[in-house]
Amino acid sequence: MKNMFSLEGRRALVTGGGTGIGFGISKAFIEAGAKVMITGRREEVLKSAVADLGPNASYAVGDVADLPTLPGLVKGIEEDWGPIDILVNNAGINMKKTALEVTDEEFQRIVQTNLNGLFAVTREVGRFMQGRGRGSIINITSMAAMYGLPLVAGYASSKTAVLGLTRTLASDLAPLGIRVNAIAPGFIESEMTRKALDADPVRKGKALGRTPMGKMGQPEDIGLAAVYLASDAAKFVTGVNLPIDGGNSIGF
Repeated sequence: MKNMFSLEGRRALVTGGGTGIGFGISKAFIEAGAKVMITGRREEVLKSAVADLGPNASYAVGDVADLPTLPGLVKGIEEDWGPIDILVNNAGINMKKTALEVTDEEFQRIVQTNLNGLFAVTREVGRFMQGRGRGSIINITSMAAMYGLPLVAGYASSKTAVLGLTRTLASDLAPLGIRVNAIAPGFIESEMTRKALDADPVRKGKALGRTPMGKMGQPEDIGLAAVYLASDAAKFVTGVNLPIDGGNSIGF
């Protein structure tokens, strides 16, 4: 029997793939046999990530919040690099602030990146996948889409919307041969998580206290889940939101 978890011969686009969870997903994809294109706003970060990932990694500079540029970005990748078999919508931003202090501009900036940009990239990639009759799309949601986290009104709103969008896209695109799933990371070691938690020991203690496994996860934990959802092992899986969280979402 062939290895159902292999991604040999497939090409994956990972937004925000230069650091943290995006880098962990990219690394896992390459180890499973895929070629990976990472995108992000900072070219130096992308260059460094590609050097670490090796010869099966490439990069393209792009900002998912800059909606008018996204059709050209996706078209260029398809034409110059090759057909995108797997899309991981990982790029995202956060801000910790009490809801009554969040400005309209701050709220919209988070929604623009985490939701509007995600939808626009998915639409553009989905059009190419439609022509081939196959594809796997993986969105990154959050614990903030599963229960009430204080101080992240914009982030929680955007990630909850992504969860609903995942289910609608799964229904819309299944007849076209495209599967759409989501991963909800728990508290994972990353630059964003450290920034949010290290300055707030009480919040960090709360996060770990309701995690039955009693520790934070690693980016590779998300990467391994993404490999499964992108592979033939998950060929009858669409519309799920898979928590990779050490039990945090069910913890007391």
